[in-house]
Amino acid sequence: MDIRKHLGDLLVEAGIITPVTLGRALERQKNIGGRLGEILEEMGVINQEELIQSLSRQFGFKKVARIVSHHFSKTLLDLVPAEIALMKLAFPLKLAENVLYLAVNDPFDLETMDLLSKRNNLKIVPVLATRDDLMAAISFYYRKTGSDADPRRKILVVDDDEKDAQIIELALLTEGFNIKSTSDPLKAFNLAVEFEPDLVICDSIMPRLDGFGVLRTLKADFRTEQLPVIMLTSLATGEDEKKAVESDCIDFIPKPLKPMRIVSRVKRAFRFITCMKEYGVAY
Repeated sequence: MDIRKHLGDLLVEAGIITPVTLGRALERQKNIGGRLGEILEEMGVINQEELIQSLSRQFGFKKVARIVSHHFSKTLLDLVPAEIALMKLAFPLKLAENVLYLAVNDPFDLETMDLLSKRNNLKIVPVLATRDDLMAAISFYYRKTGSDADPRRKILVVDDDEKDAQIIELALLTEGFNIKSTSDPLKAFNLAVEFEPDLVICDSIMPRLDGFGVLRTLKADFRTEQLPVIMLTSLATGEDEKKAVESDCIDFIPKPLKPMRIVSRVKRAFRFITCMKEYGVAY
């Protein structure tokens, strides 16, 4: 195996995806950025667990789950700076005989592994883990204070589609979040000032004022300019996703909406925000 090939090419060679699917995914990645594995997941081609299982089976990588349930010393954690852990999704699992076993989502990210190898004068051995496992572990072990997913956090939902709004509300209320919704995008700013949410979920396509107009309104006022926004986008094209990234949204959720994806994205966003704030990295 030539480990210096790109992940997409390796997945094609392994028969996990087709060349056509890879082409679509790379075009989507070009438009909106992000990791290839995550884009393939968004396209419904493969989920996190399936990707990890496939890579492990095809290329012989070991895998790890529920990282957060184990104990890791500060000495071990110091081998991977928090900024690298968060930005590259890399977590130190074990140090043995000058070998650092590193939990990663992309085992072919040689740049990060080379950097850590030179920094610590250690050999790096990648161990596969899902993004959710990595984010949970990074948030828990590197954070200084607070909870990574406090269910008392407040979320403002802005969506003129009653059915979609109900799906979002039910999914998040079940998790214990405090939810306030509006179907009128023109009321979003006043509600944000009044409700003081920790996160805004906003549909990209609405009459009178679309989601990007709502985002611009929030960013234009000092009281709401720091509010993180997740944009709901159409799965049909990558245009909304591209606009969401370029407009400083913290994330996007493609339609059709799925409750598990909504909850996962919201919790991931809060973990990301917590880590970024604690280590002074702008999001």
